Amino acid sequence: MTDDPKTLVSTEWLAEHLKDPDLRILDASWYLPEAGRNARQEYDEGHIPGARFFDIDEISDSRSDLPHMAPRSEKFTSRMRALGVGDGHQVVVYDGAGLLSAPRVWWLFRLMGQQNVAVLDGGLPKWKAEGHEIEDMPPIVRDRHITVRFQNHLVRDVTQVSAASKIKDHAIVDARAGNRFRGEAPEPREGLRAGHIPGSRSLPYTELLNDDKTMKSPDECREIFEAAGVDLDKPIITSCGSGVTAAVLALALERMGHKHWSLYDGSWAEWGMFPTVPVATGDA
Repeated sequence: MTDDPKTLVSTEWLAEHLKDPDLRILDASWYLPEAGRNARQEYDEGHIPGARFFDIDEISDSRSDLPHMAPRSEKFTSRMRALGVGDGHQVVVYDGAGLLSAPRVWWLFRLMGQQNVAVLDGGLPKWKAEGHEIEDMPPIVRDRHITVRFQNHLVRDVTQVSAASKIKDHAIVDARAGNRFRGEAPEPREGLRAGHIPGSRSLPYTELLNDDKTMKSPDECREIFEAAGVDLDKPIITSCGSGVTAAVLALALERMGHKHWSLYDGSWAEWGMFPTVPVATGDA
């Protein structure tokens, strides 16, 4: 792969730059309850040297009933200063699943106007498999100012997605597993209807990953989007269960050079419980 400090970097790149003074590493591990994993505990037991823990559930909009919605600019700013992440830093985000939740944090930084952020390809499993160093020491944090410029075009709400579904002026792509998209499997969150946004296409995020949880090449990803019936000439809205794996699709689109994409932050956690929007089942 080609290392790109604005989208995706390899474990080799990170190992080479690990001592760079302006590098900041974030462990953004996050799991659904059924995974039976404790992200914070795993971080405390061992993480990439210098990594700080980015709590996706805590660094969110606490006023919302929906899970881990994007925080207000002020909260993001305060949390990043507390983590010692700010202007002039190159940020690398990883997770313990390989490539699952780290793209969500990449998207959050982009949403806040920060460009110098990349996801670690293959994440912590690949780092450890290659024998790279792990530590359990907390990092030394120094406060750093961060400039936030909210990028409204990178996020969509239920009203905007509903309009896009009706007008069909955007391609809507769903990162959930196919059986959830078709309405054949129950949703992991209680009270949600089963199915998908009318007019959306199914592209499970796992299809974009290799066996070692690294992301497939931009050309391979483009073929996968096209095979899923996604019109790449349209602006694209990515969606999933709660706005996490939708960011995997967004990262792939950015690497493909598709600049007109946005993420439906509420995703199915919102759409599936919203009483006034329609739900489709079966294949798109």
